[in-house]
Amino acid sequence: MEDYLRVTRECPLNNMQPALAAAIYDYIEKHDLGDVETAALFCGETTATRKKKGLFGKKSEVILTGILLTPRWLIWATGKENEPPAVLAAQLNTIQVEDYETSSMYRLVQDSGMTISGLRTSGESGTAFIGLGPEPAAQKFRALLKKAVAAAGESMS
Repeated sequence: MEDYLRVTRECPLNNMQPALAAAIYDYIEKHDLGDVETAALFCGETTATRKKKGLFGKKSEVILTGILLTPRWLIWATGKENEPPAVLAAQLNTIQVEDYETSSMYRLVQDSGMTISGLRTSGESGTAFIGLGPEPAAQKFRALLKKAVAAAGESMS
């Protein structure tokens, strides 16, 4: 099990770590998603620092994740500090979300965040993890994501 210290904060996209913001802006433009930034229900970032363990343990590393949630889309960029982040996105009506802490994986690896399951824009079906800290911003994101996914599902029926 990796031990990460996660810190989540709410911030506008233009106040996110520059690499994360640039990756998300590029994704929005490349996929012609329009002005999703003004429709944002939540925008923020998580910094996850893996603690070094023991004398010969792995070096500490920092993983950055930027999140943009709209009534229709969940877009997130993630990557190690000083490396280009990868961007994933999903239409909310194609995914299911679950608190990681209530998943079966939690028994194997204790962590904190959200599990995203379903279709992504690439058309592939998969599961992803968005790590979150304990801060109020993280709790706000959890609640808004669940509510937005439920609303998107209702609008389809």
